[in-house]
Amino acid sequence: MKIAVVGAGYVGLSVSVMLSTKYQVGLLEITEDRVNKLKAKVSPIKDEYISDYLANKNLNLTVSTDPNEILTGSDIVFIATPTNYDPDLNYFNVDSVLSVIEQVKVYAPEADIVVKSTLPVGFTEKTKKDLSVSKLHFSPEFLREGRALYDNLYPSRIIIGTNDKAFGEKYIEILKSVALTPAEKIPSLILPPTEAESVKLFSNTYLAMRVAFFNELDTYASLKGLNTKNIIQGVSMDPRIGDFYNNPSFGYGGYCLPKDTKQLLANYKDVPNTIIKAIVDSNTVRKDFIASDILSRKPSTVGIYRLVMKSGSDNFRSSSIQGIMKRIKAKGINVVVYEPMLNDETFFNSKVEKDLQTFKSQSDVIICNRMSEELADVAEKIYTRDIFNKE
Repeated sequence: MKIAVVGAGYVGLSVSVMLSTKYQVGLLEITEDRVNKLKAKVSPIKDEYISDYLANKNLNLTVSTDPNEILTGSDIVFIATPTNYDPDLNYFNVDSVLSVIEQVKVYAPEADIVVKSTLPVGFTEKTKKDLSVSKLHFSPEFLREGRALYDNLYPSRIIIGTNDKAFGEKYIEILKSVALTPAEKIPSLILPPTEAESVKLFSNTYLAMRVAFFNELDTYASLKGLNTKNIIQGVSMDPRIGDFYNNPSFGYGGYCLPKDTKQLLANYKDVPNTIIKAIVDSNTVRKDFIASDILSRKPSTVGIYRLVMKSGSDNFRSSSIQGIMKRIKAKGINVVVYEPMLNDETFFNSKVEKDLQTFKSQSDVIICNRMSEELADVAEKIYTRDIFNKE
């Protein structure tokens, strides 16, 4: 069986590496730098498992920018290209997915196409009709950045959105065959495509709601002079609630949650709701509160410690601390950034300081979404809402 994967982001790369432990896999990527790194067995993204597998496993993986080389003769094509939320469209921009589907029609017209990119609800069925592709399916991914391959090897569940039950069963069997969790212990589900698309958006929106809930609990405790940690511990002792996803932050961020919640809200255009809109709005309210709280300290210079969303990630996309940074800068406060992953001298017109000690001395207040031992010597300068020192 020949499998093609399009897109070498954390979803596409993790799928490619995992499948290539057993199957012949071709990875199509438009970025030459990523292709060159992968040919040298170096991961272009920060993921410990991907780096280890590339360097030490015998993978049947070909990487190229040539669609003819990768797509021709493929039995299954996975699409894992970005679908960023477009605020002007009030919808995901799915142009990259549509473009790949057109390529597959040319180079591998008999292939089954599985879209892993997050989609607006209804995309798959509409596209099957619009582009005359009968073998189009959707499979939501449930991966963490920096842990994508691990989450594929030890999946929480496998879901495929398809009207072809036989293909659905085949797809699940393929993924279970390369997972490290015993096949019988991996929950799986075959759904119509539109319901599978809904699962992805509702799952991420629920997680965002949980983040927002504990953030608003923290806001309340802060303004009322209460101990946030004590309250959260008491609430989380209820087994129905649980002790997870409960650490306050500057807001939910990263690549998935902000865009997926907005897309789900867009799908609710003609559907009565209050919770879905509130989840989206709560992130803005939280960032407004955090910025106001920092400004109340009347700093001349605010230091931004790390732009990445979380430890173990190299992704700045939509990190919540950037929202705080923009609000502070809008009030005329000088901002300096410490981010080892940045090579630039400035970030959004703020100085990037390469030396940590200089960064500390320049900053009146240092804000960090998650605490670090590197900052222990300037604890009096730190502003964070990290209560439990965990993601």
